Order: sequence, then structure tokens, then C-alpha cells
Amino acid sequence: MAVKRHALVRHRRALGFTQESLAEALGVERSTVRRWESGESSPLPFLRPRLARLLRVGSEELEELLRATPETPSGQTERVSHALRHPSQADLVVAAELRSEMDNLTDRYDAVPSATLLADAGQQLNQVALLADEAPAGRVQRELRALQADAATLMGQLVWDASHRRDHETARAYYAQSLEVARHLRDPATEGHALLRTCYVALYGANDHRQGLELALQAALTTRGTSHALTGLALLHAAEAHAFLGEHSECERALLGAEKHLERSDGADAAHELFTPTHFGRLAGSCYLSLGDYGKAQRFLEETASRMQGRRKSLAIVLGNLALTAIRQGDLDAALAVFNEAVDELRGTRGGGGMNVVFRAARELRPWRGENAVQEAQDRLLALMEAA
Repeated sequence: MAVKRHALVRHRRALGFTQESLAEALGVERSTVRRWESGESSPLPFLRPRLARLLRVGSEELEELLRATPETPSGQTERVSHALRHPSQADLVVAAELRSEMDNLTDRYDAVPSATLLADAGQQLNQVALLADEAPAGRVQRELRALQADAATLMGQLVWDASHRRDHETARAYYAQSLEVARHLRDPATEGHALLRTCYVALYGANDHRQGLELALQAALTTRGTSHALTGLALLHAAEAHAFLGEHSECERALLGAEKHLERSDGADAAHELFTPTHFGRLAGSCYLSLGDYGKAQRFLEETASRMQGRRKSLAIVLGNLALTAIRQGDLDAALAVFNEAVDELRGTRGGGGMNVVFRAARELRPWRGENAVQEAQDRLLALMEAA
């Protein structure tokens, strides 16, 4: 039976489901899932919320997956399609076209829910790994291996974000794959990036701040001679780890070191595209929030929020932290204003980091739960979660 809903198939596979295992989780027959994927039938209304939860998507994203889609991923050229049929014939042009596809996925990360990118990113990682195994030794294979490492890092990032920063194990597995390839290539920038992503899981998911600090410092040491951008970013997260641990002076030393490195990053930097001008203010504001210096936190966060055009997931985190800053200073009106802005940003992206910060702010609003405006703001957040 011909498959018509290729996006649904790719998404199912990216999450590790077979038709049998998805059917079992839903309490339906395998033939039912097969008919959905062929386009012969569609999930009944009462099954859709459960299916969406299993596939880690909202109701709107599920509707997108249930649309008929072409078998070939958007933008894939005949040259790439030919290489996938004959992997030993892959060349540098194929590697460049696949890199362009991954850059497109990365560019979309801040604008859409991560769950909607999982299937395409998973498919690309599988394709690149296949080609890298069979490609001619030398520069072609090296380019494909480097792309494989970056694609594995992106998959870890997407899985963790789509799970609202709960699926630590899968994210770490993808980062470990990236680390293995990067060390084989002796590529310190890619290795440092994977270490930094692993640090995020420790810091913001597992709340193991000491391990997060160690990983951030390891990333900084790995990239010190290669990339000022990555070294600076690693020191920024080391600063936040120190802040979580209540180590004020160590935090400020790390912030100073990060600032010096980030100022020296330029277009020749191996990881310049990973750094944005708002990174320092976003992390510095978060540090001072954790340290209880709310005046400094507010200044950094407000200035950063005003400059974050187009980075909706990051903006939701900044606005959530601004809400926390206002709450802890007892300014309810300001807290509600930025809290509602943060919910608006989350409506389009459902970013895991932003969701976690905004829920923390919602908990800290509980002393004012008798206020109508507070109840309305919390209801908006709950409605967003129900839709997701």
C-alpha cells in the first residue's frame, strides 16, 4: 500500500516507534496505523490527543503530520537523491547540499516547535551517517563526518526541547555520538559544542550544577585555541553554574572571561554563527537573578529583550526571567505584563526552556492567586499546555 503521509512516517521513526509499537501504545491494530500512513483513513477524534502526546506534538502539528507529503524531503536535489542510491559516489557537492539542508533546519529552530523538525532532522542524520560510512576516504568522508557530528548535536537539541527538557537520556546519547565523531576527526570546535550541549542537560535539566560547571569548563578548555565564540559561551554557562551554586565572585570572574572572548569572536571563528549579540545579556541577567541581585538582572534582561528580534524561544526565556525578577521585587503589574508576553511567545514555539521558566514564574505568582489578573494569566498558560 502506497505511503502518502511521509511526514508522519518520518516523525514516528525519528521517535523510535515502529508501526507495531505505536499501535500498541494507542491500543489499536497495526493495520490501523498503516492505513493512517497510507492516507486511506485518519485517526478518530478521541484518539488524536493521545497520538499527539506520543508523537510529542500539539494538535496543530499533528494536523500537519496528517497531511499528504512528498516522499523526497523539501529542497533535496536529484544529486543528493542519486548519492543516497549510490553512496560510494557521494562528492563534495552532495556534502555541501546536505549542509545547506541542515542549516535550513537550524535557522527554523527559533521560530517553530522543535517537535515539527524532529522527523526531518532524524532523517537527515540517518542519511548523512549512511553516506559517511560509504563515501570515498579523504575530504569527502571528512566533510560528511563533520556534518554527521553537527546533525547528531542538532537532534539532541531538538529531542530535549520537544520533551520540555525531560528526555535527558536520549539527548545525551545524541551528544555522545557527536563527541565520538568529533574526537575521531580531531575537531575541537565540534567537540566543544557537543560538550556544551551536554552541559545544558546537566545545568537546566538534571539540575546537577556541579557537573554542569565541570562540563562547561571542559568545553572552554577544549575550544580555547580554536574558537573565541565557543570558549566565551562555555564560560557564560560556567558563570551560570557558579550562580546556581551561590558562588558570586567566581560567577563574575567567569562573566568577565566570557565577555573578553566573545568580544574577540569574528567571522573567521569556527563557531561564530553559534553566538548572537544577545547571548551575554541573557546569561548575565539569569546569573544575577540566581544571585538575588534583581536590579542588575532587570537591567540586563530588559536591554536584551529589546534586541531579540526573531529569536522567539530565547526571548521566552528572557521574558520568563524578567517575570521572576519582578515577582521577587514585589512588582505584580510588571510581572504580569512580561509573563503574558512570554506566554504569547511560547504559543508559537513551545520551547522547552521557556516553558520551564514561565512555569516557575507561575508557581511564584501563587501568593497573588486571589487576584483576577493572576488567575487569567495562569489560565492562559494552562490553556497553552492543553493545546500542546
